[in-house]
Amino acid sequence: MAYTALYRKFRPSEFEDVKGQEHIVTTLKNQIKADRIGHAYLFCGTRGTGKTTVAKIFAKAVNCEQPVDGSPCGECASCRAIAAGSSMNVIEIDAASNNGVDNIREIKEEVNYSPTEGRYKVYIIDEVHMLSIGAFNALLKTLEEPPSYVIFILATTEVHKIPITILSRCQRYDFRRISIDTIADRLNELMVEEQVSVEPKAIRYVAKIADGSMRDALSLLDQCISFYLGQTLTYDHVLEVLGAVDTEVFSSLLNCIIEKNITGAISLLEEVIIQGRELGQFVNDFTWYLRNLLLVQSADQMEEILDISSENLAVLKEQANRVKPEHLMRYIHIFSQLSGQIKYSTQKRILIEISLIKLCKPAMEKDISSLIQRIDDLEKRLASGEFVVSGGTAGGVQTTNTPVIAKRLELPKAIPEDIQAVVKNWNSVLGDLSGLPRNYLKKANLTMGNGNSLLIMLDDPVATDFLNVPERKEQIQTAIEKTIGKAVDITIVTNETGQPFGETYPDLQDLIQMDIVEEEDEGGF
Repeated sequence: MAYTALYRKFRPSEFEDVKGQEHIVTTLKNQIKADRIGHAYLFCGTRGTGKTTVAKIFAKAVNCEQPVDGSPCGECASCRAIAAGSSMNVIEIDAASNNGVDNIREIKEEVNYSPTEGRYKVYIIDEVHMLSIGAFNALLKTLEEPPSYVIFILATTEVHKIPITILSRCQRYDFRRISIDTIADRLNELMVEEQVSVEPKAIRYVAKIADGSMRDALSLLDQCISFYLGQTLTYDHVLEVLGAVDTEVFSSLLNCIIEKNITGAISLLEEVIIQGRELGQFVNDFTWYLRNLLLVQSADQMEEILDISSENLAVLKEQANRVKPEHLMRYIHIFSQLSGQIKYSTQKRILIEISLIKLCKPAMEKDISSLIQRIDDLEKRLASGEFVVSGGTAGGVQTTNTPVIAKRLELPKAIPEDIQAVVKNWNSVLGDLSGLPRNYLKKANLTMGNGNSLLIMLDDPVATDFLNVPERKEQIQTAIEKTIGKAVDITIVTNETGQPFGETYPDLQDLIQMDIVEEEDEGGF
């Protein structure tokens, strides 16, 4: 016998089996018991929450010869025919492929004929929002005054696309997302019935990933069981099959972001990709992780809302103390935007890498949240004594662990000949490079660094990180040596002052060019 998928095998056949939609089930059962059945119903809600299932059970119940407490008996000829799909009284229509005016006209002609057996003809129109405007208009009159033996059940996941004239003629029922607890309990019941051993942690993760859809949960669990057939399904197995990432990776990734460790963050992403994890799911899960951290910071007693173990909650609280709420909100904002961009992108990895660099480098952005983080970073560096006030007349500030850059008033009287040669022949140096290094260096500014080294300063932190890779830095030094015949030490940094380069640092290109002009003028006299 052919295998039947779990979501089909365990599809509810009576109202009592429907989980998470008690408010709708109770109302429909009461209507059947009191014989107060409407002529048009609109079932709306997200996928996999039971819209079509409840519609079929309702169709059986209104035609059942011996209903039990408003629910179909499942034994009479009518119930068996509807369950087998052979009943002429229940007509299912997929509006996605039957969305024209002609399709609705066929329905209008059919409703004139009363059912040959049973009490009602029930039309279940799935994804009704896909009907054309003309089809909706053709349906209006029939929907408003159908024969007494006809019931319309319209199902949709996008109720906002339904014309108001249709909405006003239907009883509307909103199907809620099913809670994680309800889905997990149902999955546990079914696994006992299927005699499959599954870890409780694995069940809860599947229930969480299903995002309120019982059908999605059953499909995901079916996939995991098939991969590890005959074995106990563990939490790690589920992560592997679904391409998900453990929270320990998210914790390490956030540590890299807090420490501004771009290399570490990109390396973690590389590991995730090598393991074959799904990048869209990775972005969503990390956003969810950041959300949990923000909630932990916002209030106490968050165990029930977060739906995590006490051990994981303790870890979250510890990490939440390391990052400010406004920084978390900035992280969440960036990754929420990324979640929408990555869905249809063919370059998912690049988008994630750019977002990680943004998180590590607030200077790349100019919005308020990034400016707040930049100010916080400066306050930390000041508090740690990283900055010291220089004694120069310019009153500048020097950083103890970064290359010391001479201020305009502190420019050496004699610029080393090697540095002068590099500056005078900078275009020739660029000519020996190609691709991105050349394009980035065209926008660079040149000044003096420590120990008579050449300091290359860029406004773009991404360009700085790109050029600071050892092999690219070696390419630049090789090009310099080839041009002037001497080796010169170089340092590549980002201008983080927020001021134009020429107003803060001595521009060697301007100064040396000025000296050349003066010499030429003197020689002309």
